[in-house]
Amino acid sequence: MAPAKKSSGKDLYSVILPTFNERQNLPIITWLLNRTFTQNDIDWELIIVDDGSPDGTQDVANQLVKAYSPHVQLKTRTGKLGLGTAYVHGLQFAKGNFIIIMDADFSHHPKFIPQMIARQKAGNYDIVTGTRYAGDGGVYGWDLKRKLTSKGANIFADTVLRPGVSDLTGSFRLYKRSVLEKLFESTDVRGFSMQMALAVTAKAKGFTIAEVPISFVDRVYGDSKLGGEEIVEYAKGVFQLWWST
Repeated sequence: MAPAKKSSGKDLYSVILPTFNERQNLPIITWLLNRTFTQNDIDWELIIVDDGSPDGTQDVANQLVKAYSPHVQLKTRTGKLGLGTAYVHGLQFAKGNFIIIMDADFSHHPKFIPQMIARQKAGNYDIVTGTRYAGDGGVYGWDLKRKLTSKGANIFADTVLRPGVSDLTGSFRLYKRSVLEKLFESTDVRGFSMQMALAVTAKAKGFTIAEVPISFVDRVYGDSKLGGEEIVEYAKGVFQLWWST
């Protein structure tokens, strides 16, 4: 893995952004990230991890690498290998001492990143997670069925595992790099239930977690990656974690 580095003595925040068929979304989310970090005087880099998207996502990403140099890099993989392994792959090339993971489809707006950073600094937390289910957080653009599925998944996991986190399935998080590396070493869960596994493992190891309410908005372009197989995998993951913790 790339060693953590600081630029001019400041913290460096590495955003790992997995993509699959995000050609339309990628230029806008990159522009928003650049604007957010620049306006707040935060050192940053973006690692795009693309799983062989057939829609031209890599062509767009290569243009962004040039346009936002030296902040953006593209790391490609052959085939759709999944979100969890994409984060592990991206971490190998990240130079930051803080890691941000998020989605590329606008469901996670970069405007919440400064709040997450401020929250982390205020309590020196190991992890800060965006939550849809606490404070003034919320979900917009989902039909009732998907809202009930997501809320039900969190209630189910909270009842079984008692992790002390209101949004276990959320994937908008800020980690101390050293903490994320230890968590990846401690769990081999890499599928849809990975976010839950990382939070539960973090609690078991005594790492501190804070929350920042976010507004989660359904994707504008492209199709959701969530299907029936992922839901079944999540349920299995809950029971596996319950048995092992």
